[in-house]
Amino acid sequence: MAIKSISTPFCREETRALRCGEVVLLSGEIYTARDAAHMRFMDVIKSGGALPFPVQNAIIYYVGPTPAGPGRVIGSAGPTTSGRMDAFTPVLIASGITGMIGKGKRSPDVIAAMQEYGAVCFGAVGGAGALIARCVESSEIVTYEDLGAEAVRRLVVRDMPLTVVVDHEGNDLYNQGRADYLRWRDGGKG
Repeated sequence: MAIKSISTPFCREETRALRCGEVVLLSGEIYTARDAAHMRFMDVIKSGGALPFPVQNAIIYYVGPTPAGPGRVIGSAGPTTSGRMDAFTPVLIASGITGMIGKGKRSPDVIAAMQEYGAVCFGAVGGAGALIARCVESSEIVTYEDLGAEAVRRLVVRDMPLTVVVDHEGNDLYNQGRADYLRWRDGGKG
């Protein structure tokens, strides 16, 4: 399978070209947000306000990077567990988000929203935060500076290696991988 290069903004039509299990290299602007920022996003949406970054065709990276070392743009930037954002994600997908980057499984509600609106979930390798940070060309805090590592940042990335873990059709690599393993373990039966 060939590696695909994709860039932001990442429109809903582009989500349809990606399949579960594909490896991509992502370039362009992405936004960071974790639990605390997501809770604030929901407060903004409930009050009828605009989110503090352009959500249409945006990709959110679930990361709280460490401080940048000397001569670095950002510190270690490994993914956090995607499921921690599941309670908030369907609303953000409906608002225009087309991609999320994290690690781990997504809830049925998130996958249903991905199917309904056209979004994908990318997996980044947990434990490889220092390597992922090398793909970050610039980093600036957009809002919620009081959250420290969990402040919302605009990152510009080049060739960030990711895997499509859930595609717009709801195909889930975590489920598919387990099923493939069980078939292998059972000698190809079932």
